[in-house]
Amino acid sequence: MTLTRPTAIDVYGRDGLRLRADEFGDPEAPPVVLLHGGGQTRFAWGTTAPVLAERGWRVLRVDLRGHGESDWPDDGDYGPDAFAGDVTAIATALAEPPVLVGASLGGIASILTIGRADTPIARGLVLVDVAPKIEQDGAQRIGEFMSEHMDSGFGSLDEVADAVAAYNPHRPRPSDLSGLKKNVRQRDDGRWVWHWDPRFMSGKQGSRDETRVAIVHEENLSEAARRIKVPTLLVRGRVSDLLSEEGARNLLELVPHAEYVDVDGAGHMVAGDKNDLFNDAIVGFLDRLR
Repeated sequence: MTLTRPTAIDVYGRDGLRLRADEFGDPEAPPVVLLHGGGQTRFAWGTTAPVLAERGWRVLRVDLRGHGESDWPDDGDYGPDAFAGDVTAIATALAEPPVLVGASLGGIASILTIGRADTPIARGLVLVDVAPKIEQDGAQRIGEFMSEHMDSGFGSLDEVADAVAAYNPHRPRPSDLSGLKKNVRQRDDGRWVWHWDPRFMSGKQGSRDETRVAIVHEENLSEAARRIKVPTLLVRGRVSDLLSEEGARNLLELVPHAEYVDVDGAGHMVAGDKNDLFNDAIVGFLDRLR
């Protein structure tokens, strides 16, 4: 039976870290794992999970470590190897190699997972607006947005909506603010804060740049990307300030067999900006893998 409504489950990352996930589709169908970007949660994919389930996939959308309802690691390790270790643990626990669909941070973890594996660990790879070569100005803007209200939080969901609208001016400000509750949590003092561990930005050594710089280390990612042999699709947001056309072409040189789709009107958060176009972009690719 195909289930297009989610079932909440726990999966386990590196060293048994508990990660929250939603499962869609037939449990016996070939798996797809959706891995969101830094500072997001598993709800960032819009309708992607049920759409893929309807097309015959078992879909797991996962909260990354320290994000959403997943556990926070005791050691505060949010380096790229930790995220890749979680993806490796998830993939190897499945009955067959999954297709990894990774946006931004989720894509970085997927590149490292597949590129460093000694044996086939994934059936395919979809990278969403991420590649080894990214625009540092765009990365800095993301870091500043995530850090700006990290400690003080927001007094209301309206303030959250205002902040998101200022960061994403190409996306309409939502009239129904209830969906924002999936990306923020309310502290005991009543203020709303982002739904992730603040140590994700501070890093283990106390530097707010440490984690971000480590994650976007171009040399390590390029080395891993060169080893990717599975079918690969790169989906870029055409107005993204993080992944330029040059960065996309660099990825295609590193992974010559990769396909490439440029989504008109979408920024860095492609699935959230243009969900229907994003779904269209990946459905055909996934169908061909079957």
